[in-house]
Amino acid sequence: MNKIAYLQCPTGISGDMCLGALVSLGVPVEYLIEKLNGLGIEQEYQLRTELVQRNGQQATKVHVDLVDDHHHHDREHSHHHTRHLPEIEEMIIKAGLPAWAEAWSLAVFQQLAVAEGAVHGIAPEKVHFHEVGAVDAIVDIVGTCLGLDWLGIESNEEGWPLLYCSAFPTGGGTVRAAHGQMAVPVPAVLKLWEMRGCPVYSNGIDRELVTPTGAAIATTLARDFGSPPAITIKQVGLGAGTINLPIPNILRLWLGESVSLQSNFSNSEDTIVNLENLSDSEDTTANLETISVLETQIDDLNPQAIGYVFEALFAAGAVDVFTQAIGMKKSRPGILLTVICHPENLLSCEAVLFSETTTLGIRRTTQQRAILQREIQQVETEYGKVRVKIAWNGQSPEKVIVNVQPEYEDCAELARKHNIPWREIQRLALQRWYLVNG
Repeated sequence: MNKIAYLQCPTGISGDMCLGALVSLGVPVEYLIEKLNGLGIEQEYQLRTELVQRNGQQATKVHVDLVDDHHHHDREHSHHHTRHLPEIEEMIIKAGLPAWAEAWSLAVFQQLAVAEGAVHGIAPEKVHFHEVGAVDAIVDIVGTCLGLDWLGIESNEEGWPLLYCSAFPTGGGTVRAAHGQMAVPVPAVLKLWEMRGCPVYSNGIDRELVTPTGAAIATTLARDFGSPPAITIKQVGLGAGTINLPIPNILRLWLGESVSLQSNFSNSEDTIVNLENLSDSEDTTANLETISVLETQIDDLNPQAIGYVFEALFAAGAVDVFTQAIGMKKSRPGILLTVICHPENLLSCEAVLFSETTTLGIRRTTQQRAILQREIQQVETEYGKVRVKIAWNGQSPEKVIVNVQPEYEDCAELARKHNIPWREIQRLALQRWYLVNG
């Protein structure tokens, strides 16, 4: 089982909301304090948590209370509290954090510095963290990475946590910052969204909903944005925001398990999902993957357009497209057009259907499909090379080959070239494959 997390942000995300959600999931505050003490800034803040109400719902609020003594000194002294990226990176490296927590914390700060640097037109190393409060940002970011590590969320091959995130509400209005009034979303947040191509929407609340720290955590650590992945929910953590809003100001962190989720969605029908972790009681005959299915019925389109639609859908990433003859209202003959695609290609396939057909509505479903593992091999016939697709069950040495199919286009090309029946080329390719692999 893979342990996977999903950040649901109906009222946005900030660093302290992330900490609240993690503490709500059981990450001990004492553990966070102990590990954060390694950063050497424990004199500058205090960490405390409380249960609060947000529109009648209870959630965990984490406070990073700054020990505010430096404002009483001259400006030169207070300048010391403006920290640059290299100094923060050095603090994190020297803190003796768990390996993943250290790597993720460095990555989040790097991402935040790149975004702030791009906004101000300076190198990331020159960015000084005053907007979000250096101490605040350090505690929020390192604390969140410690919490995700403590929860034992799986990592992919590159070492990123299997963390997913919803679309972000944009917020609105203005916010006061060191440079005066700024439009919401603030420039650093917009830049972070741009860097990852994040989906956003307006929930009609004109406040700052996504902070630079929250955006940096989500855009660095989340693998994908949008709908929740297919998981079994085990536990939900609730992290409270500071202000009261028309809807409960709560970040919801879903902790779940999945047997089939890859480290990222596959772009290829041929991608193999690793299911070695399935228990013996479960069906291991094939691998599971999540697939999207689009369907619409059409009764007022020139049939010539359908062939063009097929080509356009395959170009947009469809895995398969097919039609069925149906009878529709007013006794009209029509067709049911079905498109199967990977979730990340759903919108582009839908766009093709809307632009190339007369449909006014498209139904979407998300399904699981069992897929055999497969690979392409090449055989040499007397007329030329033919690719052959092999599909199998199980793992070596118990691997059982269940399907061997020569590629249609290769056979067709040789049949045309040599003026031989297509079936003959296909038979020769199969014969050759079995001869070599028999």
